[in-house]
Amino acid sequence: MARIFRCFLFQRRPAPDLRRGKRAGFWIWNWALLLAAALGLGLLSLSLAPGNYGWVIFFDYCASPVLLCLNLLPPMLLAAALYGILGRPWLAQLLTAIPVMALSLGNYYKLAFRDDPVVATDLLILGEAGQMAGRYQLFLNKRIAAVLILCALSVAALFLLARGLPRWRGRLAGALIPLAIAGALIPTYADDQLYSDTAQLEHLNQWVATHQYLSHGLLYPFLHSVKDALPTPPEGYSAQDAAGLLSQYEDGDIPEERKVNLVGIMLEAFADFSVFDQIEFQQDVYADFHALQAESYSGNLITNIFAGGTVNTERAFLTGFSSEDPNFRTDTSSYVWYLRRQGYQTSGDHPSNQWFYNRSNINSYLGFEQYRFVENYYTQFTGGDVAYDAIFFPQLTDSIVEQLKSGDPLFSFSVSYQGHGPYGADTCWYGEVDDFVGNYELDQASRTILSNYFGSQMDTQSYLMEMVDTFRELDEPIVLVIFGDHKPWLGNNGSVYSALGIDLSLSSEESFYNYWSTPYLIWANDAAKEVLGNDFVGEGPDVSPCFLMNLVFDQCGWAGDAYMQAVYDCWQALPVIHTSGLCLTDDGALTSALSQEDQALYRRFAYLSYYRSTHFDD
Repeated sequence: MARIFRCFLFQRRPAPDLRRGKRAGFWIWNWALLLAAALGLGLLSLSLAPGNYGWVIFFDYCASPVLLCLNLLPPMLLAAALYGILGRPWLAQLLTAIPVMALSLGNYYKLAFRDDPVVATDLLILGEAGQMAGRYQLFLNKRIAAVLILCALSVAALFLLARGLPRWRGRLAGALIPLAIAGALIPTYADDQLYSDTAQLEHLNQWVATHQYLSHGLLYPFLHSVKDALPTPPEGYSAQDAAGLLSQYEDGDIPEERKVNLVGIMLEAFADFSVFDQIEFQQDVYADFHALQAESYSGNLITNIFAGGTVNTERAFLTGFSSEDPNFRTDTSSYVWYLRRQGYQTSGDHPSNQWFYNRSNINSYLGFEQYRFVENYYTQFTGGDVAYDAIFFPQLTDSIVEQLKSGDPLFSFSVSYQGHGPYGADTCWYGEVDDFVGNYELDQASRTILSNYFGSQMDTQSYLMEMVDTFRELDEPIVLVIFGDHKPWLGNNGSVYSALGIDLSLSSEESFYNYWSTPYLIWANDAAKEVLGNDFVGEGPDVSPCFLMNLVFDQCGWAGDAYMQAVYDCWQALPVIHTSGLCLTDDGALTSALSQEDQALYRRFAYLSYYRSTHFDD
């Protein structure tokens, strides 16, 4: 017995004089220990998958054998293949644990900071993700510590208890078999019907994209998302048919006498919290914005993102696509290109880094002739740091005024940075906490976060109004479009929203708007009002970012390019098309059950949007 014990634990290969059954047992022991350790690694990953949504979600995973297998198989197959290649169980476990834990922890932190899971396309912007992660305070809680300790123990246990080193034939088989199984499972992981059938939504909301992802665990939905890393045509799509639809329209020229300068500014995390009765404001935080609204055409923008993913709103506005495609790698059709063909200068500013969301390249692919970032402009004011609104707005205003002197009309679109989370929980940046909120029932950290957000918003409005006052006095006609990209981050896992009692459950229409809506407004100076014959005042409709430019052109009395004309009927019938599957119909109903007529318009829009995203109109 002692000899068998020593053989199983300390030898690389069983002694030649051992019986065949015991030799087989030796290899079964090593493989079984490795696979058990990899299985445990999968369970540890699954324990982190729900973030702070609660252990009940983890137990929901365990109630589905199919879902468990789909999440646990990847680390087991990877560890087995690495054992076959490397011949050392402990090393196979270590090299499996590194990517699995990196993904699991990245997902855990991203859920905490931005309520957004890690998907395959995030791997395309790892550098940006690392830079942004540095702006948040990483934390180590008991769950994360326990997971890391257990991972380390699994590697140590294999180092001590599984020493088997197979010969090359055994290693070859050990590597090829799991790789063959993995290859055979690719269609299974890509299967949309299986993905839908395995969702564990008993304690989650099916209309929330983050919840849809969480309902499948982590490794399974991550692998399922790989197929979405590249554009996928909608069901029933035909490029020839879409081209035929689009060919029925021609770009409408903007008459020279109706050309006005169009200035768009997307404000980072800007939202009007005065609509929430739960907040006890100590002063009128939104006084400037409401004053500007009173002389504007304004309404609700229904975004597809929450607390992050800025470019989704940004690029939907510029292109008219239903959702942001993160893989812009060449010239892409957009309203920027259309305006450029109409003789407009196209420019803009973002007072942050040019690599962020690859804007330096993608903005040129979308048709911008020039764009100013920290690296090529704002560094002279900041020493290389991002520029806040005290610098951004005056510099942008001066740039626009200077460009107007050329005589050519201008399309300027810029994205601010001030307002980006997180907002400090320890120190109030804009005075005292009591200057902004009462809500003394909240803990001090929550009140400080709110005060920093509101102080930032007040500061932004003051500089925005200075820009508006400059434009107001110009003889050059200017139409100004202002909108927020998404609701702000307010504490890990939306802790401040929860403490205030603001419903983000998405279980009702009210909570849907609480979660997704930001304000937009369209303002014009007197010169533009005279040129266009429109006072640009009133209550506008709720609208998706992909239709906001339609609304702007409609207010200007412009027909737009062929694409804008082709999707006009869909915009009128379904002004909000949301990635959750819900749509807002023209009669004000928020629903996923569309009439046959609306379904046809929805499909038409999906086909045209996809065609536009994959066929550049030069």
